[in-house]
Amino acid sequence: MSDPNSPQNPANTSTANAAAPLPSQEQMAARTAADAASLLEQTEQALKGVESSLHGPKPAPFKLEELVGEGGPPDKISMDLLHDVDLDLKIELGRANMHLDEILKLRKGSVVALEKLAGDPVDVYVNGRLVARGEVLVLNDNFCVRIAELVGSDSPLE
Repeated sequence: MSDPNSPQNPANTSTANAAAPLPSQEQMAARTAADAASLLEQTEQALKGVESSLHGPKPAPFKLEELVGEGGPPDKISMDLLHDVDLDLKIELGRANMHLDEILKLRKGSVVALEKLAGDPVDVYVNGRLVARGEVLVLNDNFCVRIAELVGSDSPLE
């Protein structure tokens, strides 16, 4: 049998709890509201700290420096900087698809039919990009290309 004075006795624990009164619902609600208000205040303070660190100091406007110098632009600009620039320039009169045996049969004076007709504009490629179209001319027994149209295409040569 169990001892009536034992702390495990249910009757004994109820008398111990009766000695310490439980907080009322109003007290618990007031305590919860005070805790919530305290957490809300701490959160607002933390957010103010984060906002101030995000905005930081106001940025200064960006100022471009003059590249020419104080005397103004030179009267004559030298093209010496471009003397060592390599560009691959191609003038495409037309295209033709041929089998290897047809190419091997080509001799001096052979005629190769191109996809373009006589008088059609030729394509001007620089570094593999189509940049212009023009027409073929003969000037002083030399072939020349007169640029008729500038093309803003980024498509590389196929």
